[in-house]
Amino acid sequence: MAKHPTPEEIVAKLRQADVLISQGQSVADAIRALGVSSVTYYRWRREFGGLKSDQVRRMKSLETENARLRKAIADLTLDKLILQEASRGNF
Repeated sequence: MAKHPTPEEIVAKLRQADVLISQGQSVADAIRALGVSSVTYYRWRREFGGLKSDQVRRMKSLETENARLRKAIADLTLDKLILQEASRGNF
């Protein structure tokens, strides 16, 4: 099973591709040199394209925090609905 690269490793590979392309290699050759599929390359480019390593780390931590807050809101909403039903005597 292949190891998934960290966001920092992805940014490094995208930078490496940029260097190869700026040296005159075709995009296809640069992708081949990275050892990934073109689908993976373009997905990485879309997700991490203009970011630096520290920005990627910050983005990932914000995504984790966002998921945690969404779960907390869902739990609180459920608690509120249960209390509303109980206060109406519908239990």
